[in-house]
Amino acid sequence: MTAAETLNTSKPSSDPLPRWESYVAIGDSFSEGLWDIAPQNPDICRGWADLLALTMSTRRIAAGETPMSYANLAIRGRLIGPIIDEQLPEALSMKPQLISIIGGGNDILRPAVDVDRIAARLDKAVVRARATGADVLLATGGDFGGRGSLAFTRSRTAVFNSHIWSIAQRRGAYVMDMWGNRTISDPRFWAEDRIHLTTQGHQRVADMALVGLGLRPENPRFAEPLGPRVPVQPRDRARENILWAREHVGPWIKRRLTGTSTGDQRVAKYPTLETIE
Repeated sequence: MTAAETLNTSKPSSDPLPRWESYVAIGDSFSEGLWDIAPQNPDICRGWADLLALTMSTRRIAAGETPMSYANLAIRGRLIGPIIDEQLPEALSMKPQLISIIGGGNDILRPAVDVDRIAARLDKAVVRARATGADVLLATGGDFGGRGSLAFTRSRTAVFNSHIWSIAQRRGAYVMDMWGNRTISDPRFWAEDRIHLTTQGHQRVADMALVGLGLRPENPRFAEPLGPRVPVQPRDRARENILWAREHVGPWIKRRLTGTSTGDQRVAKYPTLETIE
C-alpha cells in the first residue's frame, strides 16, 4: 500500500508485513513518551513511538524477517525549529527507512505563533527526508472540542492540521490522524498535567500510528470510546483545577518568563539505531 493510498482510507485493507527495517522518531515530549513510564526502567518514558517500533519489529520477527532497528531523538519541550535543525540531520545520518517528524505543539502553545511559518518549516523537513528515500510519518493534533485547558489552541491546531494533510499529499507522507479519532480527547487518556498522555493514551496513539501506516492495530477497538465516566462534583472539580494551576500552569509560566525548558540539559533517550529483539 502506498502513502497516497493510505491517506484515503481510515482502515488498512489487509494486514501487510511492516516493510521498514529501521525507524527513527524525532520531536518533542509527545514522541519522547511523557508520561508512559517504561516498565523496565522507571527513569525513562516509553510512549507510542517505542510501542510502534516494538510492534513492527515483533511482527517482522514472527514472519521470519529481520527485526527492526530503532532510535528516538525526541526531547521534551522542543520547538519545531530545534527539532528540524538539530534532530533531523542526526536522524537522516542514520539512513532510516522510516522517520516520524512530529512537532509544533509547543509552538502552538505560545501566546503568539505563526502557524503558516511552522508548517512551512515542517514541509521543508519532509522534503529533505523524502529526498533520502525515507518514508515519513506525520501526525495531526487532537481535537478537544473547545473544552479543557487546551481549548484556546483549537483553531490554531485545525489550521496546522490542514497544512499537515496538504504536506502529506504533496510529498507522499503518511499521517497519524489524532484529530479524526475523537475518543482520544477523553480526559482519562491524559496525565495530571493535561497536555501529556497516560500509558493507555500512548497505547491508543500507537494503534493510530499503525493504521496511519496501513497496518493492523493491536487493539481492533482502539477507536471506540471508554465507558461512562464517574461524575465529578463541582467542588472536587474546582479543587482539581486549583491543584493543576499550582503544580503545572504556574511552573510553565515561570519557564516562559525565564526562557527555560523542561528539556534543557536533556539528551535523546535512544540516540543510535539499536535492534529490537
